[in-house]
Amino acid sequence: MPAVTLDCALISALVERWRKETNTFHFSVGEMTITLEDVALLLGLSIDGKPVTDVDVDPKSLCENLLGKAPIDFKGAVKLTWLKEVFSECPEDAGIEQIEYSTRAYLLYLLGSTIFASTSGNKVSVMYLSLFKDFDEAGKYAWGAAALAFLYRALGNASLKSQRTISGSLTLLQCWSYYHLNIGRPKLKKEPENCFPFLLKWTENRSGSRMGINLPTYRKALDSLQPSDVQWLPYKDMDFSVVPDDIKNSLVLSASRTMLICFDKAEKHLPDRCLRQFGLPQPIPKDVEDWKRKICLMDSKEELPSELKEWSDRYELIENGVASVDESEYLQWYEKITRKFVGRAESWESRFRQTIKAMHEVVKIVNSISTNGMDREDRKLFSNVKTMVHKCWIEKYADSPSEGDSTKRTGKRRREG
Repeated sequence: MPAVTLDCALISALVERWRKETNTFHFSVGEMTITLEDVALLLGLSIDGKPVTDVDVDPKSLCENLLGKAPIDFKGAVKLTWLKEVFSECPEDAGIEQIEYSTRAYLLYLLGSTIFASTSGNKVSVMYLSLFKDFDEAGKYAWGAAALAFLYRALGNASLKSQRTISGSLTLLQCWSYYHLNIGRPKLKKEPENCFPFLLKWTENRSGSRMGINLPTYRKALDSLQPSDVQWLPYKDMDFSVVPDDIKNSLVLSASRTMLICFDKAEKHLPDRCLRQFGLPQPIPKDVEDWKRKICLMDSKEELPSELKEWSDRYELIENGVASVDESEYLQWYEKITRKFVGRAESWESRFRQTIKAMHEVVKIVNSISTNGMDREDRKLFSNVKTMVHKCWIEKYADSPSEGDSTKRTGKRRREG
């Protein structure tokens, strides 16, 4: 799958809006989140099936048994560079066992460089190998649900001031933003046809990008996000004939208020807080109780943990919304519990300087325009405009803040509040 060039400033701005207690973004228009629907349609991964977990086993034994060897400095994870160096070439006369080792190494490399990417960018846990012991069984796991659990956890960790990096599928995060928010979205040469997964829309079909936008600009854009900047149902006009039947049939789970599992990670999927993303009116959502974010891996004698039980009940936990809802009540409630501004507020003096700079550019443009070829009426109109611009420029300091005026809008940058 072609790569999507990451916009680090956009990703950082989104992270600052994440609330780990609800696994949602807080925007001025309300809560939004990455749902199972987004994972299924953007990445093409299964969101239904067995949870991505297994019995607890010794990592080194697992590595040696399923890859045939382990690195000398093994500590539960292997470097992607080691996987590439050792398994990139499989001899033509290799036996079945060697082919299986190389296949597992490739799959582990793929996971570690995409949906389960670590903060180091070069390591992957060998626990995923247990899922490739039987290749036929590997396709029965809910890989998409696990990828979302992993990303939720990564967003929660990255939203803390103590952590400066993020792991997980940043491609999913960025493409989710492209589809849902008109901020930082590249222009397309043409609307793609027959592309699935839907993230392919943003790979090689761009006529331009907004990668030059910096973090403060994104912060300001998200602070002032308007309803017209949001696509609540971005996939409604997409060509669903290209979506595999198993993916289409599982999309009902997109609205399941269930637990997402990725080995010892347990994260709540709370679509009831973002019902507008399913075409439903948004009432005031239920309170979210704290949950265990880490579950014990099962041994052969242990009973099913409650988090796994919740996943097994996923079809019984689907949110259908409420028939009659006054969304104004939700917005009034949301206004009281959210934080509107994330970016550091500007002083009036700073904003005034920016205005003066913009006026200076306008004057330069006006002075560079030739009146040759204009008729009398156009010349008169242009002359009036030019006079007005120069008058504004001459009087540019009339309303400037007085010296020592330190009046500023309140609010400092913070990631959670």
